[in-house]
Amino acid sequence: MSSLAARQPDTLRCVDPVRNPYAPGAGQRPPELAGRGRELDVFDIVLERIARGRPERSLMLTGLRGVGKTVLLNTLRSQAINHLWGSGKIEARPDQSLRRPIAAALHMAVRELAPRHRAPDRIDDFLGVLKAFAMRAAPTARGGAAPKLRDRWQPGIDVPASSGRADSGDIEIDLVELLTDAAAVASDVGTGVAIFIDEMQDLGPEDVSALCAACHELSQLGAPLIVVGAGLPHLPAVLSAAKSYSERLFRYQRIDRLDRIAADQAFCAPAEREEVEYEPKALDLLYEKSGGYPYFVQAYGKATWDHAPRSPVTAADVRVAAPEAEAELAVGFFGSRFERATPAEREYMRAMATLSLVEAESGGEVRDDMDAAVPTAEIARALGRKPASLSPARDALIKKGLIYSGERGTVAFTVPHFGRYLRTQPA
Repeated sequence: MSSLAARQPDTLRCVDPVRNPYAPGAGQRPPELAGRGRELDVFDIVLERIARGRPERSLMLTGLRGVGKTVLLNTLRSQAINHLWGSGKIEARPDQSLRRPIAAALHMAVRELAPRHRAPDRIDDFLGVLKAFAMRAAPTARGGAAPKLRDRWQPGIDVPASSGRADSGDIEIDLVELLTDAAAVASDVGTGVAIFIDEMQDLGPEDVSALCAACHELSQLGAPLIVVGAGLPHLPAVLSAAKSYSERLFRYQRIDRLDRIAADQAFCAPAEREEVEYEPKALDLLYEKSGGYPYFVQAYGKATWDHAPRSPVTAADVRVAAPEAEAELAVGFFGSRFERATPAEREYMRAMATLSLVEAESGGEVRDDMDAAVPTAEIARALGRKPASLSPARDALIKKGLIYSGERGTVAFTVPHFGRYLRTQPA
């Protein structure tokens, strides 16, 4: 009898790790999508306006890594599906042309619309154009060599490729024609098409230019097709470099960390559904540790839940759990990125980390969870090098998505807390 009583506190824990509701993961939807109500409402309005033939702009979501851009992008896609739109999603990669992935996304979108279309021949006609677009290799000079065999991609479309539409080989001309035809199919059924592009800053210059030109043409026609992109903070600069009118072409929404109210909701709402509560001081400490960044909210929430023996969760529980959350972030979130950098790139980032804290403090930002943008000239001075000699390291880090240049002559980390992480690492 006494041995059973001794085991009861372990077997009857109020905070059960099996019921842990928090979900830190890349692109994984959190149990509570807090602080994004405005973005969801705006997109609902965009969908309704386009359905009624009102002019609207395509949408670009920008922000640091870990703020939930991919989660929000997926949620917006769900909204489009609920409005009976055709939708498709791709993830841009720096080593891949836009032609094939956007063809696959449009194929998926039109397949969603096809059952409601009264004229199957119209669908087949579009699929023929889509197949021609997808199979077209990069342009060659007139009379030049035929595309190589590895470039002859065969999409899974059971209609013959058409000729004379979206198959010129010029991605800008072809994409305008293809998206215009896709919008016409959607218009036939009284709905629209939405293409979602994650990591959009990784598109090549020609693809960005083509996408801007296509969105420009569609907006002038009032066609029911929009592009919803998500990318790092310098995405607007990437678009502007391709087409000067892109600043007026898209609606930009900066996705930032959660404010205190939204962060508390992200911690408390999932816990309340499991009949667990937090003490106010525990929430104070969780917000301080996580900085309100959604990915960190999930990481600290999960670790704290696993360590808390009972409800309400206390600040002491958070302190015990914090090292585990930080160790997991150090390996999976920070360390994996740090390992991708070469020794020269790591040296560059270490100098950035030291200078970013100095810049933050000089600007009145004394929190160590924020890293200010750093002038590249200051980095060169700190390393005792000429700025031109550091350009390869800087450009490689930008290409790897570890830093970005928001303003000319400055760089900043794409990952929140990355400077703080680097300042704890041995040289």
